[in-house]
Order: sequence, then structure tokens, then C-alpha cells
Amino acid sequence: MNRILGGVLVGVIAFLALQLSQTELAQQFHFSALTLAVVLGMVLGNTLYRKIENHVAAGIAFAKGKVLYLGIILYGFNITLQDIGAVGVNAVATDAVMLISTFLITCALGIYLLKIDKQIVYLAASGCSICGAAAVMAAAPVVKGESHKVAVAVALVVIFGTLSMFLYPMLYPYLHHYLSAHQFGIYAGSSIHEVAQVYAAGGNISPEVADTAVISKMIRVMMLAPFLVMLSWWLQKDQQGNQGKVAIPWFAVLFIMVALFNSLNLLPANWVKWLTQLDGILLMLAMSALGLTTQISAVRKAGIKPLLLGALVFVWLVAGGFVINWGMQSVFRL
Repeated sequence: MNRILGGVLVGVIAFLALQLSQTELAQQFHFSALTLAVVLGMVLGNTLYRKIENHVAAGIAFAKGKVLYLGIILYGFNITLQDIGAVGVNAVATDAVMLISTFLITCALGIYLLKIDKQIVYLAASGCSICGAAAVMAAAPVVKGESHKVAVAVALVVIFGTLSMFLYPMLYPYLHHYLSAHQFGIYAGSSIHEVAQVYAAGGNISPEVADTAVISKMIRVMMLAPFLVMLSWWLQKDQQGNQGKVAIPWFAVLFIMVALFNSLNLLPANWVKWLTQLDGILLMLAMSALGLTTQISAVRKAGIKPLLLGALVFVWLVAGGFVINWGMQSVFRL
């Protein structure tokens, strides 16, 4: 009964988040249902949740665990190898360079310069490097991050990813002299945090930029699985020295297998559409559970430093991302 009641609670929050995401205000500012699910969950988590926690805790834990894993696995139905072929080797190489450099720079700034909690840094680095909140949630079981630390990382992605949506269309008239429309799409896809934010930014420029940006972004998403394996190895080595063993996140492996299966086009298009919709629901349930178990007081204890980290990484993504994309454009024109 405890699990059922918890499931009903996160289901109601997810439903409300979905309805709010379809309002004119939410669509105007491109607030995704995932983001709204976290916010609504945090509102309830810091008001009514403590009074009923003992009756729903098992269901909330299930949503943050098994439901999240299944959501990440099914996320593979958003990607195909054909998408990668549509934008070429340039996008793959650019995404890889941006992912690795962003993760390492975020870790260096957060751990060594700002002295922030390592779990928060690893989670924020994952979100900024790959696909925003979904990557933060996927990295959470590997990092073993507590709910409030996950919430801090998600907040950084939401804040600075939202800024990106408005900044990139403003930059395009100045940067298109240096980057072609195709390369600017890769630039947006390789440096903006969330998939929805990428689509919003590209859509405000041109259909060509939007299409390239989204495909470039999905290539970054496909890199999630090998990234999680490497992150697991990194953490094991950090804790145990050179004797660390790789604890392979099984859900990441299944995620990439689903993406490869999806590339074969064996399922009817309406089935794939239904599965991606189901995936969105599962991720919203997990986000709702995350919000419920996040205490504002714990987030407040993180202080101003994580926000400063997010700002510094945002500057890197915009400025460093431009330099890398300009360089890649020159290389692949040779």
C-alpha cells in the first residue's frame, strides 16, 4: 500500500506538471514538464510531504530508482544512427570534444578552485556536458548523490540552459559571419544544456539550424552510456587508487542497446512515438519524486558557490564552444 500511495502521489504531480507545461506561459518560456515536475515536487516536499512521508516513502523510492532506470533505458528510442549520419563526422567530433572538455573544466573549477562538494560537481558536470536534467538523474545512481545535491545540479541546468535559449538567437546575427548555419546548429547542440532548450534556441533562428542543433544534441545524448561507464571507473579509481574496478551501470548499457535497436526501424513509427511518450512520463515521475525528497534548507546550505560554478561553465560553453566549433568547421572544410 505504501508503494501504491507513493506512486499515486508522484503520478498526480507529474500530471499537473504536464498540464502546466502546455500553458501559454510555460511554452513562452520553454519550461519543460520535467522542470515543472521538480518544482512542484519541491513545493509539496517542503510543505505537505513531511506529514505523509511514512505512508508514501516506499513508492517515492521506487520512482527514484526502478522507474528512473526504465526511463533512461527507453530514452534510447529518441535516437538513431541515421540521425548521426545526417550531420556527419563533424558533429560527432565536436560533441565529443565539448563533452570531455566541459566535464573536465567543470570538475577542475568546482573541486579545486571553488572547493564544492564532489558529488554536486560530478552531477553538475554531467548535466552541463551531456543532456541536462536527464543526465543529472542518470548520473545520480553512479555518483550516489543525495536528493538535495541532485536538485542543486538540476537547478544549474535549468537556470543557465534557459539563458542559453535567449542568448544564442541574439548571437547568431554576429556569429554567422564565422559559423555557417549548419555549424551554428552543431554549436547550439554541442553547448546548450537541455534538448528542449536546444530546440527552442534553434527554432528561433531557422529550421536548418534547429534540425542540425537537435540532431547534434541527440548525438551528445547517445554518448551518455559510455560517459557513465567512464564516470563509474573515475569514481572507483578516486576512492580506491589505481585498484579501482569499473562498476558498469547496466541501465546505461541497455540505453545504448535500445538506441541501436531503434536504428533498425523494426518497430512501427506509432509504437516508437508511444514509447517516447511513455519515457517522458517515467522521467516526470522520477523528477517528481526527486522534488518531493529535496529540502530547501539542504539546497540553501550549498551556498552561492554552485551558482558561481554554473555561471563559469556557462561562459565556457558559450565562448569555448564557439572557438571549438569554429576550429572544427575549419578542420572539416580541409
